[in-house]
Amino acid sequence: MKKLVILPTYNESKNIIKIIDILLNLDTNLDILVVDDNSPDNTAEIVRKHNKEEVFIEQRAKKNGLGSAYIHGFNWALENKYDKIIQMDADLSHDPIEVPAMFNLLDNYDLVIGSRYDGGLRVINWPISRLYISYFANLYARMITGVPIKDLTAGFKGWRSETLRLINFNESSSQGYCFQIETSFRAYQKACKLVEHPIVFTDRTVGESKMSKNVMIEAVFKVWLFGFWRLLRTKK
Repeated sequence: MKKLVILPTYNESKNIIKIIDILLNLDTNLDILVVDDNSPDNTAEIVRKHNKEEVFIEQRAKKNGLGSAYIHGFNWALENKYDKIIQMDADLSHDPIEVPAMFNLLDNYDLVIGSRYDGGLRVINWPISRLYISYFANLYARMITGVPIKDLTAGFKGWRSETLRLINFNESSSQGYCFQIETSFRAYQKACKLVEHPIVFTDRTVGESKMSKNVMIEAVFKVWLFGFWRLLRTKK
């Protein structure tokens, strides 16, 4: 059973080696794919110099966005015949200690979501304003899409390879939060088995956030397309 962790990066030179080493110490049977968007801080070169045989680097020509990076990583994973794939942030906001449990859950589920809101609120170092925005954004997305998941914008997720093939992820043009919503929505629409795994999310302490207004605006409006898609499928 081949296992892969995908880490999309843009200017993560201060975090990337730490998360790679933690992951490899947790599970010597996993591989890591770093998908780097030509980071000016030489993230890709730092990974190459670290020279771990379990770590692969795909360096893209320019910054094309988070959704595009994951699509690149998913295609690479399927081409290289991985069975279980985890996507997570490279800034240590997603605790690597949860990775083995999420891989294990993929024995029984098609999609595992590392959830900040399942069974309570588990977020550290966020201002109250960002907590409100995130909580109500997830409520908004859940109501429109009908997906019974509390943390639809979560970026810490585990996939079976069969699930990725089923959801036609290459058709997505979404970025950021919207990509996370769309892929979970696609899995739910295909009657996949979804489960939330409670995690603690700790906001980054090193480096800069990649959050932008454009990413937030996309999520607010594009989620309605998923709602219409849901209605059309219901009427068939």
